Amino acid sequence: MIYADNAATTKLDIDAFEAMKPYLLEQYGNASQPYTFSRSVKKALRQSREIIASCINVNPDEIYFTSGGTESDNWAIKGTSLVYGDTRPVLTSQIEHHAILNSCTAIERLGFPVAYLRVTEKGVILPDTLDKYITPQTKLVSIMLANNEIGTIQPISQLAAIAHKNGALFHTDAVQAVGHIQVDVQKLGVDMLSASAHKFNGPKGIGFLYVRKGVNIHPLNDGGTQESSMRAGTENVASIVGMTVALKKNCESIDVNTARLHELETLLITRLEQAQIEFIRNGDDNHIPGNISISIRGVEGEMLLHRLDLKGIYVSTGAACNSGSTQLSHVLSAINMPAEYAIGTIRISLGRDNTKEDVISISDALIEILKQHE
Repeated sequence: MIYADNAATTKLDIDAFEAMKPYLLEQYGNASQPYTFSRSVKKALRQSREIIASCINVNPDEIYFTSGGTESDNWAIKGTSLVYGDTRPVLTSQIEHHAILNSCTAIERLGFPVAYLRVTEKGVILPDTLDKYITPQTKLVSIMLANNEIGTIQPISQLAAIAHKNGALFHTDAVQAVGHIQVDVQKLGVDMLSASAHKFNGPKGIGFLYVRKGVNIHPLNDGGTQESSMRAGTENVASIVGMTVALKKNCESIDVNTARLHELETLLITRLEQAQIEFIRNGDDNHIPGNISISIRGVEGEMLLHRLDLKGIYVSTGAACNSGSTQLSHVLSAINMPAEYAIGTIRISLGRDNTKEDVISISDALIEILKQHE
């Protein structure tokens, strides 16, 4: 098996798994309880918050644990709208993850205006575009740090500065970026940031939302006093610990992983070019390491996905929004991908466990399938 869909999810890190086990089998106390049995759990929760905060250069009390990126995105969009009780507009982009887009649709139904910024053919939100459409009445700007389909990294620090100049808050969906590129919140200048553990070799069902101190956001859940009374519910300590170990390991090896993944990318693209495969490489030169979105003329991405599947190679198709759909994704539509190429889009997302041999096998399989299709 060759797994090359790491933008969808990643393999759980073995050290993260081992770190989780005691909090599932032995130290299973409720962190909210005052007795001795819960002390180790409280300590683990505190230390995890401190380590995660240090990984993105924020204060520990600005980290709120969530069930993952989708919840964090929903909380940022809906929580900011509800707290102010007004109908000031929100700005986002056309290529955001559906966790953002559908959250924006939800607040639109409640009477909150939302505008969707256009992107370049490389999938970049230009600072001039934001500057053109933002007004002093804008409440929130939400732009993803890196796109999940084509990997493009956005000029977040410039965009956040424009938002702040106009009195707006700035949120970034950093689900594809945290643990894969250096993320320093102070340099980015954002007010909120979403992350999800299973994208950086942590467990599924856990993530966090960074909220800058002083930003008013409506509590996600009502109930107990967990997460500073902002997200009621007993903490998933085992998963939080696993997320922390995985993030720390990935952050410590980012430079090494980045260099290796760029080498693997170059190898894959070079082999396809040498085989004279006609394709377009999607996204910007500044992209998430290992994210390779290509659109091949005259074939269907679904066909490629299933033929590769039969060979034990797992990638995703970029031509459908959801499984079973033949509609082009909103991202490909937004970057004006020519129709004859768009339908043949696949995303190969390499991770830290992929090897040179994997890439050679993937490219050989693609070339074989495409030559047979001619």
